[in-house]
Amino acid sequence: MPTLRIAILECDTPLDKVRNKYGTYGDIFTELLKHGSEELTAEGEEVKVECSSYDVVDKQEYPEHLEKVDAILMTGSKYNSFDNDPWIIKLVEFTRKILESQSRIRVLGICFGHQIVGRALGAKVARGEQGWEVSVTPLELTSLGKDIFGVDTLSIHQMHQDMVYSYPTGILPLAHTTRCENQGMYAKNRLITVQGHPEFNREMVTHILTARHDAGVFNDEIYKDGIKRVGDTHGGAVIAKAFLKFLLQK
Repeated sequence: MPTLRIAILECDTPLDKVRNKYGTYGDIFTELLKHGSEELTAEGEEVKVECSSYDVVDKQEYPEHLEKVDAILMTGSKYNSFDNDPWIIKLVEFTRKILESQSRIRVLGICFGHQIVGRALGAKVARGEQGWEVSVTPLELTSLGKDIFGVDTLSIHQMHQDMVYSYPTGILPLAHTTRCENQGMYAKNRLITVQGHPEFNREMVTHILTARHDAGVFNDEIYKDGIKRVGDTHGGAVIAKAFLKFLLQK
């Protein structure tokens, strides 16, 4: 059984209520990927995942031995991917180096991580013109997206107001929404990203919506609309399996 060694770059810390139950984002993604590997194995495509986590914000730590890593996964974050804080610049440069200097290690990007990949490859990353996109949202998949995810329809939790404004050279689109043109990027044997959050569930997003509403970040309209859709069916498990199949491709 092949083992995929995935380094999870934690770009944020979950809310206390989420962390107390589910752990760090490294823990949350490890659980998601292990669930995906179990489903793939049950379907006859055996695979095992071995995850390690790195705090790239406060500790600015990265894998020391890249020869022992098969993939890098960058998580979401409350921070702005287009800011120039030292840790963000370091992350962008690390990502650019991984993508430009070698072809073995593959890159997975989630929300903020998706945007960091876009920035590392020279795309414009900035505030979206249509504001926040939150909670479970249907995606319009491209033909490639349908093939990669193995479904014709797919919804995913969203929690962003920033976006990647273009597709870098050689990068293919996976999905769109009315609020965000770039919902996913793909390059065979190099990278796959999504703007949404396959790792989120109803409880996690309810906590985030409530905390941001209480803090005045979300107005009543955004909050109520998000809460209305927070329990809708979403394809987090579908995306996790697609990520692992991408990593298994020769």
